[in-house]
Amino acid sequence: MEWQEKAKIMVETQIKSRGIKNPALLEAMAELPRHLFVPKHLSNLAYSDCALPIGEGQTISQPYIVAKMTELLGPKSNDKVLEIGTGSGYQAALLASMGCMVFTIERIAALVLTAKTVFDKLEVSNKINVKIGDGRLGWPEEAPFDCIIVTAAAPNIEDAWIKQLAEGGRLVVPLVVSFNVEQLVKIMKVKGETVEERHDYCSFVPLLPGVKP
Repeated sequence: MEWQEKAKIMVETQIKSRGIKNPALLEAMAELPRHLFVPKHLSNLAYSDCALPIGEGQTISQPYIVAKMTELLGPKSNDKVLEIGTGSGYQAALLASMGCMVFTIERIAALVLTAKTVFDKLEVSNKINVKIGDGRLGWPEEAPFDCIIVTAAAPNIEDAWIKQLAEGGRLVVPLVVSFNVEQLVKIMKVKGETVEERHDYCSFVPLLPGVKP
């Protein structure tokens, strides 16, 4: 079976069937070759309903979780999006394919190199800016952002993220709510104040400080 057919089945059986409705998101997930973002020996599992290891103690999230977080984020074409945790690069490439300008931060240099290689192959590098750094600090030089998405479990909502969120902007983060329990949280900035929604429980690798040496 060709990857395009696998991607289409993934969208129909794992994404649409669980209530994800955003047409641009569904189209982008069906057209993005997810197998390029996983190690070659796991490429046959790339469209499966599970997270997969990508090395360096990190994972690529389950397709449904990527879809759920992206739908909550509600990115629009030409939105400026900050991603905390590049990881495999799949989330950034998905946002870029939806027409966003993406700024993504990763603390592990090896993952950045791998992700940038895939971005070049897919010809989306012109829409994705990558830097090695501490995601807790955001990217103040490029703020404000219409959307901020955090792809690791955060113990708290960083002040820097809120400050760098544009008026009317959306922040989606897997927040640690108790011991070993994480929940997807959406925060909207409305008239300078924050409005919070809580959604699905989830499981992510932890958001760590600093840069890996």
